[in-house]
Amino acid sequence: MISLDGSFCEGGGQIVRTALAVSCITGKSFEVSDIRKGRCEPGLKNQHLYCAKALQAMCDAKVEGDKLGSTYLKFEPGKWKPKPIEVDLQTAGSITLFMQAMLPPFMFGKRSSTVTVIGGTDVQWSMPVDYFKHVLIPQLIKWADVEMTVLKRGYHPKGQGRVEFKIKPRYTLSTRRKAPGIDLVEQGNIVLIRGVSHASKDLEKAMVADRQAKAAKFILDKLGSPVEILSEYSDTVSTGSGIAVWAIFGKGGSIDIANPIRIGADCLGERNKKAEDVGIEAAERLKNEIGYHAPVDEYLADNLVPFVALFGGRYKVSKVTNHLLTNIYVIEKFFGEGVVKVDRYSRIVESAGVDFGAAEGKSGQLCLTSVEEEGDAA
Repeated sequence: MISLDGSFCEGGGQIVRTALAVSCITGKSFEVSDIRKGRCEPGLKNQHLYCAKALQAMCDAKVEGDKLGSTYLKFEPGKWKPKPIEVDLQTAGSITLFMQAMLPPFMFGKRSSTVTVIGGTDVQWSMPVDYFKHVLIPQLIKWADVEMTVLKRGYHPKGQGRVEFKIKPRYTLSTRRKAPGIDLVEQGNIVLIRGVSHASKDLEKAMVADRQAKAAKFILDKLGSPVEILSEYSDTVSTGSGIAVWAIFGKGGSIDIANPIRIGADCLGERNKKAEDVGIEAAERLKNEIGYHAPVDEYLADNLVPFVALFGGRYKVSKVTNHLLTNIYVIEKFFGEGVVKVDRYSRIVESAGVDFGAAEGKSGQLCLTSVEEEGDAA
């Protein structure tokens, strides 16, 4: 039984999500205590609870502590049996955070599966669906065919967005050594910038999505690359808006589809916040990320940790954040100390790939001494 400290480092629900994913892949049981201990409302939230329940159904797991607000969870996986599944998070709980736990095991599921999730598509403290689709998923298609369709947007507080994922594995655990690893060390040159500016239909008359897009484009045009930001309005049960933008890089003017370099940023609309300010904020965040001259932004960095452990490789990040170090902590608990290494000065994360026969070890204390020390905005 692997024991995890749910308050380690960043101390958020990411520890639970990553542990659930890796547990289902490897068949290793785990328990985690002090879940989200430092949060205003500690314990499991809806998206964490439904991650556990959905994966329990996929592998006939034995679970303890699976209730709202629980600060303890024990998960003992059985045999993985993927099947089509639809999950309603009941709130504006983040669909993308839910899929952080679901995608990795489904990518090794030996058969195609469809996962439909109802919840929040664009909510605070999580990747918006457009970032997930256009920045994260392109990194995963070398290992599995992942098709994502946003059927309906869902904003805070009611959510009720709907997203469908179709996942077709290309490798199993036994054949993963034949798969390509991660090789993202040089940023290259910007080839083009794209984005999606969105809002609920009740904001169409005020042209909120258009104004967000126009403000972002005005700033991003100065980078000297073609900029295309789509504006869209949707029927939603809650009022909301937001914008996601991403830069696509290449070497010698060409884009490497097999090993894509994409850097993203976003901003959500808020009551009494001008649409122009939302667009400007997203654009400035993207410019700042590009300015680190790294091919992996701070939000993608921690999401790649399980995959660099499984497939090997190296990547340079814009920032060494607590989210990144927290995911490394979880991976080390399952696979052994040092399986994923991070150099704070070069900002390079690397792994030779997991040896499933290696003994489990204790994680080193990777957590930053302070958030400000590394400029961690996570």
